[in-house]
Amino acid sequence: MTQPILVSSTGGVCELRLNRPEKRNAITLAMYNALWDAVVRAEADDNVRVILLSGAGASFTAGNDLADFMSGPGLDDEHSAARFIRLLPKIRKVLIAAVHGPTVGIGVTLLLHCDLVVAGRSARLSMPFVKLGLVPEAGSSLLLPRLVGHQRAAELLLLGTPLDAAKAFNIGLVNRVVDDDVLHEEARALAQAVAGQPAEALHATKQLLRSETGVTARIEEELRAFQERLGSAEFKSAAQAFFNKGRSG
Repeated sequence: MTQPILVSSTGGVCELRLNRPEKRNAITLAMYNALWDAVVRAEADDNVRVILLSGAGASFTAGNDLADFMSGPGLDDEHSAARFIRLLPKIRKVLIAAVHGPTVGIGVTLLLHCDLVVAGRSARLSMPFVKLGLVPEAGSSLLLPRLVGHQRAAELLLLGTPLDAAKAFNIGLVNRVVDDDVLHEEARALAQAVAGQPAEALHATKQLLRSETGVTARIEEELRAFQERLGSAEFKSAAQAFFNKGRSG
């Protein structure tokens, strides 16, 4: 059976690769559980200084697997996605992402919790929450305006306007844009450079950079609103249209 999350560690870097390329790495509840377990193990490993997130195939991730997500329980403390999202602002190790191809929803909002992001030129980022009758998550309604300004954040979140790699770089969402064929090589080299820094100073600097109040509270507010939207007629209609399009395609 294919492992949905591939985990490898070398030189102080733990790489977590989404490995469901046939579904553009759409994240299932089982994959959220595997991600949570892998991050927690990496956090507890003194040999790991950097966690690198990447995706196999032609996409970083197409976001949530809607069918699987809708089959799960409500967004309570035990929900796999909610549990992983709550973990993001608490990660102590340096978090780096390598993104390429279509990157949707949680694939974009989790980047706001990353310390460094490398993008392949094929990357196309979008957050179509409102189009699905939903609201943003992972603290993005707070973190994105802080990063890019209210007007840009409003356009990205209210309209789901996609970003190519160059525009994502220009607004500060990614650090570097590279050719796709060297993306993972470049991201690993960056991760190794970070992992080679003095461990205690690295950890302390990450904590200082991420020391802010309000993110955890905003995540909870978003989760409550997200749960309400999951029960709405708007979301049910949008989800049905999504599934119908998939069957007709």
